[in-house]
Amino acid sequence: MPAETPWRRGIRVRVLAAGVLVAACAIAATAWLAVTSTTGAIQKEQGETAAATALSYRTVVGYAAAHADWAGVGATLAGLRSTTGLDFELTTTATRRLATSGDPARPPGAGKLVAVVDPLAVDAGLLPGAPPDRIDPRATGPFTLPAGERADLRGRADAEAACARAAGFRAEVVTTPSGRAYVDADQEARRRCDRLGVEVTGRPSGDEVALQLTATETAALGDLNVRMATCLDGLGPADRGSGSKARLTASGAFVPAASVGSPGFTTCLAQSRHSQLTPYVAPAALLFVADPAAAATPPVGLPAAGAIRIVVAASAVLVLTIVVGLVLAGRVLRPLRVLTEAANRMRRGDHSARADVAARWEIADVARAFNAMADQVERTEKQRIELVSDVSHELRTPVGTLRGWLIATQDGLADLDPELVESLLEETDVLRHLVDDLQDLAAADAGELRISFDTVDVGEVLAQIAATRPDTVVAEVPGPLWVRGDRVRLRQLFGNLVANALRYSPPGDRVVLRGTRRGDFAELTVTDHGPGIAAEDLPHVFDRFWRADKSRSRATGGSGLGLAIVKHLAEAHGGTVGVHSEPGVATTFRVSLRFEPSERGEDLGQPVVQHRRGDLAGDGEELGR
Repeated sequence: MPAETPWRRGIRVRVLAAGVLVAACAIAATAWLAVTSTTGAIQKEQGETAAATALSYRTVVGYAAAHADWAGVGATLAGLRSTTGLDFELTTTATRRLATSGDPARPPGAGKLVAVVDPLAVDAGLLPGAPPDRIDPRATGPFTLPAGERADLRGRADAEAACARAAGFRAEVVTTPSGRAYVDADQEARRRCDRLGVEVTGRPSGDEVALQLTATETAALGDLNVRMATCLDGLGPADRGSGSKARLTASGAFVPAASVGSPGFTTCLAQSRHSQLTPYVAPAALLFVADPAAAATPPVGLPAAGAIRIVVAASAVLVLTIVVGLVLAGRVLRPLRVLTEAANRMRRGDHSARADVAARWEIADVARAFNAMADQVERTEKQRIELVSDVSHELRTPVGTLRGWLIATQDGLADLDPELVESLLEETDVLRHLVDDLQDLAAADAGELRISFDTVDVGEVLAQIAATRPDTVVAEVPGPLWVRGDRVRLRQLFGNLVANALRYSPPGDRVVLRGTRRGDFAELTVTDHGPGIAAEDLPHVFDRFWRADKSRSRATGGSGLGLAIVKHLAEAHGGTVGVHSEPGVATTFRVSLRFEPSERGEDLGQPVVQHRRGDLAGDGEELGR
């Protein structure tokens, strides 16, 4: 087997590389989609779990801030379960179950610990906006107002808000966790309503406004300040300062009563509030969360066995891609190899070489084009060989005649009298006609035939040809037939057809020339009543050196080039030529040329050069059939 050429290896490498690249991209895309989808699902689940955890923490801490124990928290946990779909459990710090929304048979603390629930030390991460002292604002303890005081403050706040709105200001009634209602309004609204004798508590930004405390608030604030004093007394002189009491604001915040608080005010306030609120809030507890569906859901992740399976699957895909690539490369290379071998045979001179390709894809089109080219090359080569043979045959007789007589004259065997000279001149005319015909055909093939266009009455051309042979040619033209053409070339065209018809006409018979107009064309015919042409020979009558009678010599026919010249001349004039024959009846050559509407016969302009080599010769050239 011959060694592979580089382009074959190149195709195989490209097919394999393309297959491997596609497989790798497919595997990478699948893996990316899987990882992305899994990551997104995990993040979504984590986000939902985090949101559920934060909700449950806020709810449970709120319960602890409003209750002194966990006795009734079960209902709260059940409500959270119906909202989030998760199970919640509360235990003491010693992991003794306080309440659960899940299976009571499950051991305490079986879920995931999410937070320590202590309203006096909240988790700032789970409770955004928590105050700096980490005491839940909902834990109000002794500051919680009874119903009577709440109603009284609400009525006053509604009156204040109505006053502000009547004056065209924005006003909103806000209720604090302790139950105190106050008006959130602008400073100007407070001043106007104060003139009417109505107290406006002010916005949270105006917490410095002194309040008229209720009895409950007065008692609770007094207890807080006592605790503050005890704490401050325990500090050093630098932190104790001049001492400071706490003052309650409308929004429920505590600020120093003095304009400048002591350095230890914040620390003692936090300790004092913690000790004051401890009896009113539930003790610290542990909050556990469990997902009931987690047991039925496989764990998210990629174990080692899964990773191995992915690697094995990817390797299998790559191997399959390589195998398929090799098969496809082979199917591509086999027909290309056939084409290459056929082309090499053509290059070595075997014009019968053909590419026998059984493929039905695009390579089949290439093979058909190659075979069509090979057919054309073979026909051209055959025509070339026949042309050389025919030309040498046509030249042999006149050249032999000339040489024979000249040798005889040189040897004194013949006299160079006028009759011999005339005979030799006739032989040179034969040579001249043959050479001129070959030159004309060569010029036509090269696109260098010269045509000068004028407005020509082609009927007159037919009449002139008939006038040169009045005994054997008849012209039947009812009137002028104007065409755009070259008079000399047209005369040569029809002269060749007439000469061909006369050669095959019976003695005493006449060749008939007719011209008629059919629509936009002038139709001209040359008819003889000779032996005719067989149907199978009609497609070849315009071929060079073709003769229906293969045994016919130059003595019984012309050179075999005249009809080929006729075809070139007709096409050079933008027309067509055809033949119809009934053997034993008649043969008609028909030429169609476009009719020229102008009948004035004027010159249409400068000659148009379509072909540039020589003039056509051989007016009346004898043609063979």
